[in-house]
Amino acid sequence: MTAVRLAGVSCVFDAGGKPVRAVDGVDLAIERGEFFTLLGPSGSGKTTCLRMIGGFQLPTAGSIEIDGEDVSRRPPFQRPVNTVFQDYALFPHMTIAQNVAYALMVRGVDAATRIRRANELLELVRLPGVGERRPAQLSGGQRQRVALARALISEPKVLLLDEPLGALDLKLREQMQSELKRLQRQLGITFVFVTHDQHEALSMSDRIGIFNQGKLEQVAAPAELYGRPRTRFVAEFVGSANVMHGEIARAHAGAAAVMIRPERVRLGEAAGARASGTLAEVQYFGAFWRLAVEVAGGERLIADLPVALHHSAPEPGHRLHLHWDEDAVHVIAQSDESGGGTA
Repeated sequence: MTAVRLAGVSCVFDAGGKPVRAVDGVDLAIERGEFFTLLGPSGSGKTTCLRMIGGFQLPTAGSIEIDGEDVSRRPPFQRPVNTVFQDYALFPHMTIAQNVAYALMVRGVDAATRIRRANELLELVRLPGVGERRPAQLSGGQRQRVALARALISEPKVLLLDEPLGALDLKLREQMQSELKRLQRQLGITFVFVTHDQHEALSMSDRIGIFNQGKLEQVAAPAELYGRPRTRFVAEFVGSANVMHGEIARAHAGAAAVMIRPERVRLGEAAGARASGTLAEVQYFGAFWRLAVEVAGGERLIADLPVALHHSAPEPGHRLHLHWDEDAVHVIAQSDESGGGTA
């Protein structure tokens, strides 16, 4: 069953008399119970798309369905969705339990039931016993969990998450990624998550939609996006990639444009090397060394060497010979003008 469906959805803003197409003809189907991520750089259209699903922004063209009903012109409170924002937007004068139960209070649910349900939700997000505290008495990660509990108490069919982890430090963000995925699996609610963090999207999502200049470049499962990107933009935005095109691509791989992930490149002898060049730069990333090698034609190829196998890296200036297997090469579109993929 489809939870959310966008058909030919566009959103055009007026920027000083000049129309700006923030979202351009997007077709998308998000399945019920799916953890779906909208991924892309700033200004790519992903947040505008989320806002249109939530009813905070109306589409200029196209239709939006939630659970089979057209909600394109309905206000947010008439849609079976709820939203978790990056800033959490908790009421500072209310207790945590009152914050979580706010939606039930608006509906006229009695106080005893509200507090009981609030405490149940706080247990669900692993914050038992904090109901009488105020938001200022909690850490950033705890406030994020309170915002989740408040969004879930009204039992939405779709939960929208607008970069909710962006304000957290790296360690806490990784912990909350696991918590979000656990919650989504436990509840079975459709999550639509917006982020510009590729690692976050890859680690959490069932499927990912890549936005670029208002269009969907590709929609696929994380492993498919990483291993078989359709376009150069997707290849370079989702992780690191060696993208070769033109003469060098035809010489090394027999295609007009190809991608090779850096971890598929290894060092070896001159005999049988796919490419040779001078080591220009070395970076240390803890688990691997990243080598930038200048090869013929002025191209730079990147090789990631596991530290477990290479306790030290060559010095810049050394001549290196690069090897990769045939199945490491993936043919991509020569330009991104063919974007706008659907799901």
